[in-house]
Amino acid sequence: MYNAREFNFDGLVGPSHNYAGLSFGNVASFNNVKSASNPRQAALQGLAKMRELAARGFAQALLPPQSRPNLRMLRRLGFSGTDADVLAGAWRDAPVILACAYSAAPMWTANAATVSPSADTADGRVHFTAANLNNKLHRAEEHVQATRTLRALFADSDRFVVHDALPSTPAFGDEGAANHTRFASSHGAAGVEFFVYGRVEFDPSAPSPKKYPARQTLEASQAIARLHGLDAARTVFASQNPDVIDQGVFHNDVIAVGNGNVLFYHEQAFADEAGTLDALRRALGGVGADLQAVRVDTGVVPVADAVASYLFNSQLLSKPDGRMALVVPHECRENAAVAAYLQQLVASGGPIDELVEFDLRQSMRNGGGPACLRLRVALTDAEAQAMHQGVVMTDDLYARLVPWVERHYRDRVEPKDLADPQLARECMAALEELERHLGLPGLYDLS
Repeated sequence: MYNAREFNFDGLVGPSHNYAGLSFGNVASFNNVKSASNPRQAALQGLAKMRELAARGFAQALLPPQSRPNLRMLRRLGFSGTDADVLAGAWRDAPVILACAYSAAPMWTANAATVSPSADTADGRVHFTAANLNNKLHRAEEHVQATRTLRALFADSDRFVVHDALPSTPAFGDEGAANHTRFASSHGAAGVEFFVYGRVEFDPSAPSPKKYPARQTLEASQAIARLHGLDAARTVFASQNPDVIDQGVFHNDVIAVGNGNVLFYHEQAFADEAGTLDALRRALGGVGADLQAVRVDTGVVPVADAVASYLFNSQLLSKPDGRMALVVPHECRENAAVAAYLQQLVASGGPIDELVEFDLRQSMRNGGGPACLRLRVALTDAEAQAMHQGVVMTDDLYARLVPWVERHYRDRVEPKDLADPQLARECMAALEELERHLGLPGLYDLS
């Protein structure tokens, strides 16, 4: 066992934050399609969350936004001329493709990669596999910059391995940590890695949703477990309930969240609830831990309320006293069923005894809550020192990034603004300055 902490790497919202409604199956995103967004407010809300959690003593860092618009993708799809010509042609002939090139989705860093800490891997290094996100055009190229960023932050090859994304084919559809959870008695102890998938590519008889796509395959999860050198006895694969995928639960982190030895989940989360819990209990027993399952019944919180409030897309954070805080968005208070349940939860004497609430309205309207915004990375003290320090949230970094946002971010972006070449120039200027603030020269290929 090692002394280790869990760092939450929150996605810093980019200057082109917009509501394009590109993610079929994500109800919140789809419901806000083509409405006006506020990039400045979105970024400041995210920074405020990072700063407050860091001030509370949680290990907090950020992942920088990706460069948008993706002009290389547009040129590969046949749009040519100057950058302004490319944007104008895409707006005229294929506005949905232009929206894909401007996608704000990289802010969801839970989808950036799957992470296995050194306590779980065969070679004793921290392993990352960038998610291919091949289910949607607007996300299918994120892995290129995600891999580049992770290799810049975790460059010490003696301690870290950043794998390329899996092959971008339907058989290996991978959505990253949004379908992955780690359980352990402590962050530095050997743990159990839990992969949840939506369909099985090579078994047509396996259950699958009928309305919305299942984005994670069993085959992808198994491949990541092999790449990371995980112990089969401490690795559990479970099928997501296809019926809840069809109700808008596009990732497992919309219906369940885990931390330490606690699984906080909805009764409809898994295709085989009893079998899933039994497999987790047996695997955790092998590392000397007991699973604490906190089940939310449908009669108490219907799936529709869970999706609308993003109750389970929350963060479970371990506090020094051994209890846990649940980080939730304001929407949980505004939903009567969820608010009543949470009041009962913290008073129940169970492992979760505190609620921490944030205003994340801009990100919620784009289809994700607190858990979508962060990638969890458990690091020993030595590993934390070996990573790039410029992204660790401090009062100084916060004090530099707030005026940076206020200088470079618009307070309103509408769909028509994506055709404006000035917006593209503003985004490039912002990222050039951000490289300096984070101490990451050359992070972006802005040529």
